[in-house]
Amino acid sequence: MSEIRVGVFICHCGRNIGAYIDVPGVVEYARGLANVVHAEHNLFTCSVEGTSAIKKAIVEHSLNRVVVASCTPRTHETLFRSICEEAGLNKYLFEMANIRDQCSWVHMECPEEATEKAERLVASAVARARLLEPLEEIEIEVLPSCLVIGGGVAGMTAALNLADQGFHVNLVEKETELGGNLSSIYRLFPTNQDAKDFVGPLIHRLKEHDKIGVHLGTRVREVAGFIGNYSVTLDRESEETRLKAGTIIVAVGAEEFKPAGQYGYGEMSGVLTQLELEKQLREGNVDGHSVVMINCVGSRTAERSYCSRFCCMTAVKNAVLIKENSPSADVWILHRDLMTYGIDFEDYYRKAQEAGVRFVRYDPARPPEVIGNGHVEEVRVYHQLRQSQLEIPCDEVVVTTPLVPRSDNDEISKLLKIPLSQEGFFMEAHLKLRPVEFATDGVFVCGSARWPVEVSEAIFQGCAAAAKAAIPMRMGYVKPEATTACVDEELCAGCGICAAMCPFSAIELKPDNGKRVSSVITALCKGCGTCAAACPSGAISMNHFRTEQIMAQIEALLECG
Repeated sequence: MSEIRVGVFICHCGRNIGAYIDVPGVVEYARGLANVVHAEHNLFTCSVEGTSAIKKAIVEHSLNRVVVASCTPRTHETLFRSICEEAGLNKYLFEMANIRDQCSWVHMECPEEATEKAERLVASAVARARLLEPLEEIEIEVLPSCLVIGGGVAGMTAALNLADQGFHVNLVEKETELGGNLSSIYRLFPTNQDAKDFVGPLIHRLKEHDKIGVHLGTRVREVAGFIGNYSVTLDRESEETRLKAGTIIVAVGAEEFKPAGQYGYGEMSGVLTQLELEKQLREGNVDGHSVVMINCVGSRTAERSYCSRFCCMTAVKNAVLIKENSPSADVWILHRDLMTYGIDFEDYYRKAQEAGVRFVRYDPARPPEVIGNGHVEEVRVYHQLRQSQLEIPCDEVVVTTPLVPRSDNDEISKLLKIPLSQEGFFMEAHLKLRPVEFATDGVFVCGSARWPVEVSEAIFQGCAAAAKAAIPMRMGYVKPEATTACVDEELCAGCGICAAMCPFSAIELKPDNGKRVSSVITALCKGCGTCAAACPSGAISMNHFRTEQIMAQIEALLECG
């Protein structure tokens, strides 16, 4: 075995680390650790100068292990691993210590203790680095075909984007028509374009595209396989169809919340939702009368704490449309506060004020009251700014409600093994770094399936998801992380606990010399460690996170104490 030669690089991260930790002192401490042959500090290790220093040191000092002490591996480990590879070092011989989040940021008031903690973390990282092993990643072929679940604007945009690149796409929509919520909308803000004039050509182009197969009135019943080779079973009126896909995009959208029993909805005539008002506007059934809109119905509450963001703009748009149709109509918008983000939306809001739409801010502790006997007669509201009670005679009350997750999200979540947020929407891998990806490779998300979005945002996300899905299909292969489980067949008792516990179905039981043993499907394994923790015989370990590597870290921390 060759000599272990570790290089340690400590980052100042500008003032993020350097202002609270004695970085040169940590470097001197690192130089005294076993097997460390080189240690230095950089202002920004992730900069071109910093990464160049790492590559230069690997060559000049014959480093075969690299440790970087800086910020979080979640954002920068991939970068540093690629730098190691460029210098000819296996990327799994890299280790990272987070001395920003875990030291300087949380111990700003005690720099001496923060420095001591940083030294301990560096010692721990070096101890683990000594035992790291080079790992090789397998290549998995990726079929140039994508399954898009959902036929709303986000799903159709993603499908067309991929099809225009030459990939085959199967688009599955459980309803009998394409368009999603957009099919029920009258006009789009802020342009007031007729929604049918927008979505119609999109649907026509999609149906006519020779690279897209459209499956209406169809549900996804089963998904097996892994990135590059998914086997999908579709169900249409109890008739099953099977197809293959290399990648999957989830674009199932969301649905309007129906506030049964709130503000007389479902109990008295004249109370309707914004989507129901859109239908009236399309049919021209809104005459000159008094309309009161109540915002934040069913949202920003204990049960549903989130804001749908574009509900306010929907109310403002429909209020303006009513005024354009009937200038003499009295239109009121009762709101907690208004979310009209961006220049265009703010201008539209001012246009509504100029058109005579009246805005009243109410206190959520004193919500509006809808008065009527079988039909709406008036709305009573405490004007928060004037500090007085208003009684507004009206013919209609329009409740502005949020988008809520689809009822079958949980089913899709289980089929694809992708997580849901506490609100019930699909949860991306990382809000900022991987906003349209899941931790499950090959599956992507866009539109209101992820979080309530308006039309332009749905289009942007559809394009983003298509771009991400196209990468592995264009390459023709992927190399999943080599941090996977491995089984010692001599210790394996074939109990099957690991297979039952695996959240990714990455373990199967196979016969071996007259007994059953666990076998890892490497392409599916995400290295979560659930199987290793559950194995009663200790037959399973994790590549790159072996017991001896973790114990070396712990022992190094104890020795520092």
